[in-house]
Amino acid sequence: MEIKVEDAIKWFEKINEKIKLNKEYLTSLDQVIGDSDHGINMARGFEEVVNKLSAKEYGTVSEVLKDAAMTLMSKVGGASGPLFGTAFLRFSTAVKVKESVDFETFTLGLESALEGVKHRGKSTAGEKTMIDVWSPVVDFFKRENDFQPDELLYESRTAMENTKEIMATKGRASYFKENSIGHIDPGAASSYYIFEALAEVLQEGEK
Repeated sequence: MEIKVEDAIKWFEKINEKIKLNKEYLTSLDQVIGDSDHGINMARGFEEVVNKLSAKEYGTVSEVLKDAAMTLMSKVGGASGPLFGTAFLRFSTAVKVKESVDFETFTLGLESALEGVKHRGKSTAGEKTMIDVWSPVVDFFKRENDFQPDELLYESRTAMENTKEIMATKGRASYFKENSIGHIDPGAASSYYIFEALAEVLQEGEK
């Protein structure tokens, strides 16, 4: 596995497509346990990311991730912008000065992203947040010796669906307490689309 600049850009293009396609679904999830604006905010943010990335030339994957991060921070409202922005910003720092990123470095980048989100959100796994997808995905990358994109799809989707059984203890969803059980977390769903997009980019790279 190797991620080059063009792969990183394609990753964000695919994320944008998936978020836009599922904007109403994400908003419907947020209507139940949030502010009803997650899909709208994320769609606006990733569209701005793609606009930003298409307007520049990049020499490293880190530069792509950093610009994506800063755009998300400035364009996505609520808690999602700072959290997803922090994830990609920490990711960019971990893979700095590398034209292409190998599996080991990419894994370190994901791990750094996760730690950044935990610190920024003062949260951990098991609290019904995006961390409940990012954490299992990081664990998957850390234990995987023979990486298969299909397995990434399975791991991330399973992690997203598992948030349905968790009672929220962080963010606006925590106000609903036991009533938050039975609903997928919107940030976890967005995170799934991020990793679904990554799996597709990696599948295409294998052809």
